Amino acid sequence: MRRLPILLLAPLLLANAEGNPAPDQNAVPIPGPIKAMLDAAIESGNDGDVSVVVKYARLADPASADQVLAIAQKWRSERAAARSETIRQANIFDLWSGRAELGGYITTGNTNSKGGTAVLDLTREGLQWRHKFHAQADYQENAGITTREHYLASYEPNYKFDDRAYIYGAAQFESDRFLGYFDRYSASAGIGYSAVKTPRVRLDVELGPAFRRTSFTNDLIEGSLAARGTMAFSWRLLPGLSVTQNAAAYVERFNSTVSGTTALNAKLLGPLSAALSYNVQYESQPPVGSVSTDTTSRASLVYSF
Repeated sequence: MRRLPILLLAPLLLANAEGNPAPDQNAVPIPGPIKAMLDAAIESGNDGDVSVVVKYARLADPASADQVLAIAQKWRSERAAARSETIRQANIFDLWSGRAELGGYITTGNTNSKGGTAVLDLTREGLQWRHKFHAQADYQENAGITTREHYLASYEPNYKFDDRAYIYGAAQFESDRFLGYFDRYSASAGIGYSAVKTPRVRLDVELGPAFRRTSFTNDLIEGSLAARGTMAFSWRLLPGLSVTQNAAAYVERFNSTVSGTTALNAKLLGPLSAALSYNVQYESQPPVGSVSTDTTSRASLVYSF
């Protein structure tokens, strides 16, 4: 059999070397326990767990810290590339995630009352676009008389400039006759920014102009320009335990609105968790006979998907 001249073999050997680089003979081996923890964290798919392993591996064995970091960065790069490809191939009905919250009560005996609350949050994260949908209903009845009836639905698309800054549009419908209005429609657009974005803490703020049209219970209908600002804060205190604070404000000439919800969420089993929340809504100029501040306390079961 004729042998190829060495000059013809050289390019083939060089190409193979570039495609399959030889392992670094000077690399410090990662201790077994640390490697096992890193593999488990990567298998879980939780970036926060991977970051914790990388952090403490540097303290436990500084000599292999660079190797641990390189493996973590390679995993993150491969995961990001796979996610981008999945998003590109997905249709509008794919990639939605969210939570459904349901709570209620019934009392009999000295008092006969019943009430319930339901919340649905949906989010779809794309490469450039993010879509958020929120729906909420609260109902309460005491001795056959309705004492609370609140409904809200909103949709917000975001166009992301980068990992933090985005522009938003927002459309919202509300109804709460006990706060003095049969229905209220709001539309807004503006700038949003993720001021804090870490595995444990996140803070998003938005600010922009808005227009609101309100049909009050005294038959008055008002529409005017307004300024809208929102804040969404979340903090993972412990694995399975988190606190959130969401607030929104509409400032306008006729009637301004400020609302906020503080919630504590505790993971129970699988996708199920328990939530305790407290909501406050303030109307600066409610109709005569309506109070300006309304509060709601909720205990709910939450299903995440």
